[in-house]
Order: sequence, then structure tokens, then C-alpha cells
Amino acid sequence: MRLTHEQLLNYELPEIRQRYTARDAMLYALSVGLGRDPLDACDLAYVGRRHDPLVLPYMAVVLGYPGFWLNAPDIGADTVRLLHGEQGMELFHPIPAAGELIGKTRVIEAVDKGEKGLLLYSEKTLTDAGTGVLIARTTATHVLRGDGGMANAGRQARPAHAMPGGAPDWTVPVRTRPEQALVYRLNGDYNPLHSDPTIARAAGFPRPILHGLCTFGMVSHTVARQLQPEAEGAVRSVSLRFSGPMYPGETLSVEVWRDGSFRAKVVERDAIVIDNGVLRGASVG
Repeated sequence: MRLTHEQLLNYELPEIRQRYTARDAMLYALSVGLGRDPLDACDLAYVGRRHDPLVLPYMAVVLGYPGFWLNAPDIGADTVRLLHGEQGMELFHPIPAAGELIGKTRVIEAVDKGEKGLLLYSEKTLTDAGTGVLIARTTATHVLRGDGGMANAGRQARPAHAMPGGAPDWTVPVRTRPEQALVYRLNGDYNPLHSDPTIARAAGFPRPILHGLCTFGMVSHTVARQLQPEAEGAVRSVSLRFSGPMYPGETLSVEVWRDGSFRAKVVERDAIVIDNGVLRGASVG
């Protein structure tokens, strides 16, 4: 890492003005698994309408995306050893089926973990380009495993959502597709960790891993359908922690509690990949 703590907090990212269409909204929905059952009326509302489809709230994480900015030469981060640690989203107004939005991303905190690396917290706001209305806010935590030891970055990591002590109220299987990462990257995240076997092996993985934000969308949709099947558009917020990598083609077991808490594990490896999750909506939380 070439930047000091102060320089990192003041790092300016470009404002992204993005015009998108109903096709983009449907592509996002397909990329996070909707349409597996082409007779599912709920899914078809997002992927089967030529005009004015419903838009998944979680699309906020890909709109106004500034690109893989942590690999900028002036930052000097060790991106090969970078992991996506946490993701959050707040929705203030429904995302239109088509329109123009402005994304503004900024670094809000950096926490030095010494030999364990650096925790980097960032925030993105999405506003309507025409009205200035705030549509959504997303937050992300990245773990830069090779960039610890930054001076003046000694604050404590933020606490995660506390999970319930009892057994989940529902357990829902979710199967991913072998090519899912290759489809999801068409939303704009072209990090080669998710498509290039050589890069994936250099990062310590046997093959390309699924985008964390793809898993975020899949699991959030699964939880919302379980808790409020007729009102997914009323989701207000989602937050979760990524606990491990997931590979395209694996099967998730999503555990859901009535209070909106959730986690997910990979069935084939019995490995938790999503933990400390919580969804709030019109009828939850």
C-alpha cells in the first residue's frame, strides 16, 4: 500500500453516471439465479417482461460501480490477496426499471490488523440523475491481506450482526450454475479472479471463485422470498459477512430465521460462506 491512512481516507474516486435499461435489470436478475424455473411467476416478473420488469433491490450493488478501483497504481494495494469481507445495502426508494443514476463511492475507514492485513470500509450512494433523490446506499468491507502495518489506522473493526442461538426456522437449498461467474461479470465486475484460472491459482484458489456480490444477490433473494414472498420490493436493508469462497456449480443451504437473520453454507464442502446476515423489510424487523 503506497498511501497513508489520511491519503486513503481522502482518496477521490470518479463520480459514475450510469444510464441503464430494462435489459440490464433482467440480466442482473438472471445472473443471480432467477429464471431457473421458467414457470415461476414471481421470477418471471423480474426476467420475463420485455418492458418495465420489476427490479431486484440488490441491483443497487452493481449500479454506479466505479470499477475495480483498488488496483489503481497510485493506491499500490496487493489485490491478489484481497478479499471481500462484508456487504451491506440500504434502499430508500425502489430502483426504476430504466433510468440514469449517479454513483459516488468513498473510503470511510481503514482499520489496521497488523499481520492479518487491513480492513477497508467504503460507501457508495446512488442518486437519481434527474431529481437528485437518494435511491440507495451500499457499504463494503474489503480485507487487504497483504497491506497491514499502516500507521494511524488502529481503530477497532465494526461488530457484525449477532446470530440467534436456536435452530433456523427454514433451510432452503440453492443450486448455482458452473458458468454463473461468467454471466455475473457482465454486470461490470471484470476482476479476473472470477474468470481466469491462472489468476485464481495465484491467489490460492484451485479455480475461479464466484463473485461475493453474486452470492449476496442470490442469498438475499432467497431470504426475501422466504420471509415476504409477495413483497420483495419492500426490502429496506441487507447486511452480511463473507466467511469463505464459493465456487460456481456448488449448492448453497440457506438458513433463515423469522427475525430476518440468515447464514449460508456450501453443501458439498459443509463450509459456511455467508454468516451474520440480516434482512429488514416491510414485514421483517
